[in-house]
Amino acid sequence: MASNFSATALLRPILGTMAVRYRLGLPSFHPATGLMYVLIVVVILGNLIYLSVDCPHHLAPDEAHYWHWSQHLDWSYYSKGPLVAWVIRASCELFAGLSVRLVGTEVLAVRLPAVIFHALLLIAIYQLSRETFRRPWLALGTVAAAITIPAVNALAVIMTIDSPFLCCWAWACLFGQRAILQPERQGLWIAAGLVTALGILAKYTMLLFPASVGLFLLMTPALRRQLLEPGFWWLCGTAALGGIPIVIWNAQHDWVSFRHVSVQAGVTATSTTPVRYFLGPVGYLAGQFGLWLGYWLVAWFAAIVCFRPRPGSDPRFAYLWWLSVPIWFFFALVSVRTKVQVNWPAPAYLTGLVLTFGWIARQLASPSRRWRQFAAGCLALAISLGVAVTIFARYPGIIRPVLHRFAPAATAYDRTPIRKLDPTARLAGWHDLGITVGRIRDELIAAERMEPVIVGMNWMLPGELAFYCPGHPTVYSIGTILHDRHSQYDLWRPNPVADAQVYLGRTFVYVGEFPAFFWDCFATIEKPVEVLCEDRGIPVAAWRIWVCRGFRGFPTAGARRESAGY
Repeated sequence: MASNFSATALLRPILGTMAVRYRLGLPSFHPATGLMYVLIVVVILGNLIYLSVDCPHHLAPDEAHYWHWSQHLDWSYYSKGPLVAWVIRASCELFAGLSVRLVGTEVLAVRLPAVIFHALLLIAIYQLSRETFRRPWLALGTVAAAITIPAVNALAVIMTIDSPFLCCWAWACLFGQRAILQPERQGLWIAAGLVTALGILAKYTMLLFPASVGLFLLMTPALRRQLLEPGFWWLCGTAALGGIPIVIWNAQHDWVSFRHVSVQAGVTATSTTPVRYFLGPVGYLAGQFGLWLGYWLVAWFAAIVCFRPRPGSDPRFAYLWWLSVPIWFFFALVSVRTKVQVNWPAPAYLTGLVLTFGWIARQLASPSRRWRQFAAGCLALAISLGVAVTIFARYPGIIRPVLHRFAPAATAYDRTPIRKLDPTARLAGWHDLGITVGRIRDELIAAERMEPVIVGMNWMLPGELAFYCPGHPTVYSIGTILHDRHSQYDLWRPNPVADAQVYLGRTFVYVGEFPAFFWDCFATIEKPVEVLCEDRGIPVAAWRIWVCRGFRGFPTAGARRESAGY
């Protein structure tokens, strides 16, 4: 039977109904809102299809690390709160079987929460824009533009702490704005506090949210009295609930998370933490410029100047400004003392994106025809560049042959020079490595009737090996004896570094570069197995696997552990 089905025919009655409801005074059914939800559904389906159908990316080291945490549920962990581990564990419990049937591993189950958090983040951005500018179509444009920004798009397919953290930040901003404008509704303050508590369990940076809200109220004379009212303190008190499990866990583990954050933020200087002074902010600005494709950072600077708080200015604009600008410059200040990762100031851009697109809308409505054309051209170029970068990031095989032409020649010391130009190479080859280690493990079990001890040279390897090795075996890190920083693996006991006596005489399968002092730690060491992963003839990842028999212990482990940083 013939069918005249089309997307237009399907959407026409839906949009027509929403338009009627809007004319009847029901703004929640504004056509722009309906289109936004249609767009969100399309994005969700697109991301699910991408992750389910021959996705070229294996788990990133961070993703695998957090998955490893999820196999050891706890109230907190070495460097972060427990939310990311809890979420991944819940998703794997529910969808691991489906994931294995669809893609062969649990990768889809690990990343499924990122798809959901990304969708919720976009909804919060839409609501923030709509309630700030009271222009639903502008809010829809903000969401549509956000989808084209690679830094935002990556949150949908990579499950790190930033996916739940930024989702919580966006919703806390939304509830906080509503609470400030409707102070009699105490429930909004509590909602903001609860979302903030969840965000703290994801990333400690969430603590900057109540601080920024307090700074906004303090610097806004018309609203300053709210600092003396219960609402703001409901926010702070409820948010503090998120810190309880983290503090209790750290009290039981020598406050390792606080030590780690102190070093990462440059508060505690170490022998490996140089004093950066002026070069740090230069690198910080360059990193942000690259991450946001130049255009969006410049537009953000223009927006914060345009919407800067002034006497009599709209508090909705001032609220977004104070939730953006101080955070960005806080990390600029931190960069004087330590290296700031490009994702650290990410929350500044959530409310900043709303202001940025509001500024862009003003430029597109300029009375000058030439300026409107220039603004439209810049926006179109930025969106086109963002879409292109997103496509290349999701399907690196398209651009990798081109990058390979500019990469230096491979050497015995650098077999994968493409990694200098292609950051997506960090997500390649892990499955092959895991399968190879699993094969060696099976051969050793058959020959020695004993499980070998699998170890990686740093904190990034054990999660990948445990995930991709058949059967998810126990894997350890010996990074602290190789001058790598401490990690969660130092806290899980027993382990070969802290409890060497438990593993004496055992056979080790070691993945990584081989230090010279290892010759004194084992009775015999076999020639390494080389694992070289290629994409259409281009080397993208390489490892060495060593079989080391007769473990004798690490004679210098104590001294080396002391040199490891947090």
